[in-house]
Amino acid sequence: MNDTKTLDLICLGRAAVDLYGDQIGSRLEDMSGFAKYLGGSSGNIAYGTARLGLKSAMLTRVGDEHMGRFVREELARAGVDTSHVVTDKERLTGLVILGIKDRDTFPLIFYRQDCADMAVDSGDFSAEFIASSRALLITGTHFSTEQTYQTSKTAIEYAKAAGTKVILDIDYRPVLWGLTTLGDGETRFVSDEGVSRHLQTILPDLDLVVGTEEEVHIAGGSTDTITALKAMRELTDATIVLKLGAQGCTVLDGAIPDSEDDFEVHTGVRVDVLNVLGAGDAFMSGFLRGWLQGESHAQSCAYANACGALVVSRHGCAPAIPSAEELDDYLERAESIPRPDLDTRLNYLHRVTTQRTPIEWKDLCILAFDHRKQLFDMAREEGADPSRIKILKRLLVQATERGSEHLGDNQVGVLIDDTYGQDALNDVTGRGWWIGRPVELPSSRPIELEGGRSIGSRLKSWPREHIVKCLVFYHPQEQVELRRTQERQVVELYRACCESGHELLLEVIPPRDLVSDDDTYLNAMQRFYNLGVQPDWWKLPPQTPAAWRRIADLLAARAPHCRGVVMLGLDAPAEELKKGIMDSAGAEACKGFAVGRTIFGEPSRRWLRGDYDDEQLIEAVKANYLELVETWQARQRDAA
Repeated sequence: MNDTKTLDLICLGRAAVDLYGDQIGSRLEDMSGFAKYLGGSSGNIAYGTARLGLKSAMLTRVGDEHMGRFVREELARAGVDTSHVVTDKERLTGLVILGIKDRDTFPLIFYRQDCADMAVDSGDFSAEFIASSRALLITGTHFSTEQTYQTSKTAIEYAKAAGTKVILDIDYRPVLWGLTTLGDGETRFVSDEGVSRHLQTILPDLDLVVGTEEEVHIAGGSTDTITALKAMRELTDATIVLKLGAQGCTVLDGAIPDSEDDFEVHTGVRVDVLNVLGAGDAFMSGFLRGWLQGESHAQSCAYANACGALVVSRHGCAPAIPSAEELDDYLERAESIPRPDLDTRLNYLHRVTTQRTPIEWKDLCILAFDHRKQLFDMAREEGADPSRIKILKRLLVQATERGSEHLGDNQVGVLIDDTYGQDALNDVTGRGWWIGRPVELPSSRPIELEGGRSIGSRLKSWPREHIVKCLVFYHPQEQVELRRTQERQVVELYRACCESGHELLLEVIPPRDLVSDDDTYLNAMQRFYNLGVQPDWWKLPPQTPAAWRRIADLLAARAPHCRGVVMLGLDAPAEELKKGIMDSAGAEACKGFAVGRTIFGEPSRRWLRGDYDDEQLIEAVKANYLELVETWQARQRDAA
């Protein structure tokens, strides 16, 4: 990097939406559900290289609709510069519908008729933008029409003038060149002299070209690999990376050998293949991680082969690409991991480094009103219809919203149930708030989950931003059978969250009939870690300063990716809670508070009784909320 080269890579080309069939082994005709992912080869590579630590930018167009916004937001979440993702008012974002029938059969349909990314124009970027990057990558589809060919050539001219390296991912899809029927997106090779001649006009400008044997065949105009490579070499001095599938790859600088036996093959690790679609984009992402950082071909190929191996073992492409930390961990242990999809540590690293929202949550001021039984009892005590609780919860959202205007640098959050609070959840979803949502049956011990034991099917209907909150009345010294029953349920819930992609908050409260102290919470946390449960969040009562230090040491040793701890209230008096907050000063593991009845209890009772109208309730809750916020801010000043 230098003052002018502020980007590592600009990716020009396809950025679309993949709809992957959920049912493995099913015909596409019979699919009953799909997962939505970022798609398009250029989009996948921009996304993958950003995950791996490069500063990547996307140059494309998306439609002025929901899928276009999804593409833009997914790229941005991965750290991709989206300043040159142009919104096209006239065209829709491209879609791909695909399935996994077996290891060799991947039915695939492109919906790209006059789609947005094929309208990308030279007016969408400047010479200065291209010059700001160390490299420009273009994929083969964007040479398939006159519009995209001329746009790509303009970008290449700017790159050559600025000393920006030019990369071609051949990415040959015959259907996108009009060489197959529209429904035949699966076919990967059709020989065509016209396409070969067309692609060869690009070769002299390249610094790096990457492709499979079939893609080299189309670029070189021969189905004999050596003949095709030599034809390419006559036109370009570029480094050629030839992907050899399960064998690995070879990197060719200079003269092409007369036999494939003379290739220096960089082998990858063997894995069980689920899905080869998108493995090439992951391969390219890994290779560029090394190549753009000046690492050896052997190291660049190690990154590339490992990325490809991980993706072929998983569902989807972009979401399956590893983070840098995950990739490095895999490379250290790859020979002992035949099934990356089943490796506990690798799946944990993938979950915490790629699947979670990139928001750095801290100084959380969470109003918790996920109470069900307590509010039902309160309504009965005050002679109110329990159906009014639903209205109450929406009013509490308004109180939180008003309070959030005074938070300063603090972050707003809510805990809301779906028994009485579904409308309130709908009100807050999509705002960027921290949102927790309970799954436990209130007061159950041993713990039971609402809606029965099929928690995985329940989570499928939850927005991904909702954090699964589970309260367990748990003590490491309780009766063995009861403790094991509790633990089995928590393990099952954690696995369901791993499968669904939701974060998990585990709230631990010792039963009142057992004596507890600082060791109780620490031992409970250690026990769940020993069981393989790695909550994204913990929710605990106020701790002593010494206990906070021990909790921080535990998290550093056992779960460095844990989001942290939020402090619960248990309907304690406000002054007692304030002391608990101040006792956490300097404890970085404590990320905020999640308090409920101390804030809303008395105002809600008065509202249910009819002593408060809606406005009085909102203002009273807001005042109580801000009182704790002010204490948290004082705690921050003390810590500083």
